Amino acid sequence: MAEQPKRNEIESLIYLLDDPDPEVQNGVRNRFQELGENAVPLLDQYRSESIRESEKSTINEIIYSITFGSILDEFAELIEQGVNNRRQLEDALLLLSKFGNPTLRVEEYRKKLDKLSSQIGSEIAYTPSMTEKMQIMLQYVFRELRFRGDAKDYHSADNAYLDRVIDRRKGLPIMLSAVVMFLARRLGLPFFGVNMPIHFMLMYKIHDREILIDPFDSGSIVTYNQCCYFLKKNGIEPRPKHLQKADESETLKRCLRNLMNAYAKAKDQSRVKDLQQLLYIAEKSL
Repeated sequence: MAEQPKRNEIESLIYLLDDPDPEVQNGVRNRFQELGENAVPLLDQYRSESIRESEKSTINEIIYSITFGSILDEFAELIEQGVNNRRQLEDALLLLSKFGNPTLRVEEYRKKLDKLSSQIGSEIAYTPSMTEKMQIMLQYVFRELRFRGDAKDYHSADNAYLDRVIDRRKGLPIMLSAVVMFLARRLGLPFFGVNMPIHFMLMYKIHDREILIDPFDSGSIVTYNQCCYFLKKNGIEPRPKHLQKADESETLKRCLRNLMNAYAKAKDQSRVKDLQQLLYIAEKSL
């Protein structure tokens, strides 16, 4: 039976992390690894009660080191099942959020998306026009809920985690698109991603039309010519595949690369290496 740690032991171990002797610090970290995930609830509680940012940061790293192995296993299992639709992509991005916050309660964020979609469910259902349904959704997400692009701190990891984007109402184009897609899935609306280089886009498919939407510009509708001009301006020769509906597995890989880029800019090579393991699993299997 796994050993159950006591609160006083956790407190003592955290206190010893400030010891200047490297051997003491290594001993403490080894002890946390021995206790494993049984120590996480107490660590999480202690973190929430702490008033020192440095202590919170240290506890975050300990929790992360304890839980990464299980997150890796869970991710591999999810990838094995496939990421072929919006529901599976949602599952993958919520699990990926645990990389940033290992104690995240994933089900709470599913419920948040459920609640947000329910607030316009009846209006969507009673509107016969598919074009008007699209307009209602975009108005709701980008005007009423005020989801927006974070131009000020674009490369922050906060903009690349689904849970933080939902809470902060701002993020990268791909994560803003994900929010729309996951709400749309619940309402039966045909919003999908477009894996355009540099700038991820949204697509709304109705009958024989495909409407392109810029999630970073308050959900504004754009033309194919505008997208081609943007690509050429950034040194990329436009190709038909750049403006087609995105494959969900490719969307997940792009999310992983965005996170790797965020941590690389923050000079956190340890996290970059761990994310490389997740990306390797995804590239090998999807």
